[in-house]
Amino acid sequence: MNWHQVRVLYGRELRSALRERAIVVNSILLPIFMYPLILWLMFSAIVLVEGLSEGFVSRVALIDLPPQHGELRDTLAAMESVELQVEPASPEAARAQVRDGELDALVEFLPPESGAARLPDNFRIRLSYDRSEERSRRARGRVETVVGRYRDRWLEREALSLNVSREQLEQFRVERRNVSSETQMGAFLLSQMIPLFLVIMVALGCFYPAIDSTAGERERSTWETLMSVSASRLSVVTAKYLYVATLGLTAGILNVIAVMVSIGAVLRPILGRRSEAFQFSIPLSAVPVMIIGAVALALFFAAAMMILASFARKFKEGQAMITPVYWLALIPMFLTGAPDMHLTPTLGLVPIANVALMIKDAINEELRWLLVGETLLVELLLVGLCLWIARSVLQFEDFLLGSYDGSFWKFTRDRMFAGKAAPTATTME
Repeated sequence: MNWHQVRVLYGRELRSALRERAIVVNSILLPIFMYPLILWLMFSAIVLVEGLSEGFVSRVALIDLPPQHGELRDTLAAMESVELQVEPASPEAARAQVRDGELDALVEFLPPESGAARLPDNFRIRLSYDRSEERSRRARGRVETVVGRYRDRWLEREALSLNVSREQLEQFRVERRNVSSETQMGAFLLSQMIPLFLVIMVALGCFYPAIDSTAGERERSTWETLMSVSASRLSVVTAKYLYVATLGLTAGILNVIAVMVSIGAVLRPILGRRSEAFQFSIPLSAVPVMIIGAVALALFFAAAMMILASFARKFKEGQAMITPVYWLALIPMFLTGAPDMHLTPTLGLVPIANVALMIKDAINEELRWLLVGETLLVELLLVGLCLWIARSVLQFEDFLLGSYDGSFWKFTRDRMFAGKAAPTATTME
């Protein structure tokens, strides 16, 4: 193989790619705009739904409200978001209205139990709602908030009347303290998104170039011409492979940069003051790990996709053939989504998912270098297997000339495993 020829052909492939609208859109523009736009749409939809839910007027009924607690009824009646119904026909009828959606919540005042009855005017509440309905769940939340505040005030008044100070009343308290820093909170959120986005975008970045450089060449009838140039066939294939891997790597890196630049602007208006608890930055120690992981992914996806797509005669056939490889990019979705999921020796043996978990741990600064070595070794072995398969396939002349009619699976069964003879290429080196 002549590396000068590879460099010339590699440059030719890149220049040709920049003239292809589909490749530019899918390998450059989509990584920049796709996930930032999806994040913005997703969080905007959440805010919109939350706003619509807040606009619901909760239909609440009260039953057996003691007269001495009329303040609670007045508070609920004064709320614009609550439509209060006092003393419906019967508790059974009111519960049936909640089940039928005619009421959102039913508040029943019951006498206290056992020792709680020693406190005069004490009460117990039974709140009935429909958990399957959003507006009913929201009504429950509104009622619980009002009742909780009222009960705290009432208990405080009763305690003062019994000469119990506020300090004595609050002898048992729970105080919350978040020990994680703003940087750690931001890193946690990034570690949930970036590994998944990176894997998917590297796969998407390889998708169209892999098809265009193989099935697309056959469809345009330029494959045979390319095979007849003075460069060796191995140099031609190597240049194509490096070109596809480069675009996949570029897509992944561009997407990470786009997410890092836009995530603060996307979340700030949605989280409001809570956004101050997040500082979005990637630790410097995680950057080389991410780059190495992205390179390993690009090399694997490029090899696997090109092998399958090279058996297609048309672009659409190539899309169908390599779609199963693209599905592999969705594997990390089921692992990286769990906050407590980390890279382990067992998960380090799972291709693709191990890289996503490695990047997740790197962002959280929880790297274990032995597991990083295991992950990279597994990915390199997988890439080596793909390259060995590609070299074995390239030995058949009818495949190189495009006269073979069949899929990769049929080719493997008939030629590589069954050992059927076929003319082999003589100019591979």
